[in-house]
Amino acid sequence: MVSKYKLLLQANESFTQAKYEEALRTYALVLHDYPNSKEAYNGAILAEMALSGDMSAEALFDYYTVLKEENAVEANMIMEEIFESMDGTLESSINALAKALKDPLQEKLMYENGIRYEDFRALVEQEGDFKRIFENIMFSTRVIITDKDDFIDFLDRLLHNDYKEMALNYLESAIQLYPNEPALQKLVEDIEN
Repeated sequence: MVSKYKLLLQANESFTQAKYEEALRTYALVLHDYPNSKEAYNGAILAEMALSGDMSAEALFDYYTVLKEENAVEANMIMEEIFESMDGTLESSINALAKALKDPLQEKLMYENGIRYEDFRALVEQEGDFKRIFENIMFSTRVIITDKDDFIDFLDRLLHNDYKEMALNYLESAIQLYPNEPALQKLVEDIEN
């Protein structure tokens, strides 16, 4: 689970930089893990308002920021009253928020300091050097693999680029998950040879 406070900080920074779509996605991520977060809810509503061209969104965001510093509970109550007084705006904002929450995994991957395997593989194919690309990223980020075939491909590349011990560690876990997978059995044979 990504830190709520880190994501809220990122979302607020995105909003102040007028990156409203990015802010909305980040607020939605917070709401996915913390559905009762008033700050994320209010931020998401304001971001959606800004995206739809409502000129008052920035002023309300600034006002909310000041109110939060004085008293967060009172600030949330005031924002709730303001939103309730806006006919139709709140409903369309909630619909946009629900849409943003539909695919939280894909968005969450952006914030967990990682690179998707297909992006990593594209870099390797572009540069033609798995070992160099892997060494450049392995200490600063993670390779995020969500597909079994990609995982097997990754293990194969580790094995054939002198990362046998690392491949073996991953392979032991993979065999427990997929004991009858022929591609994994072949990798075990390759390691034994």
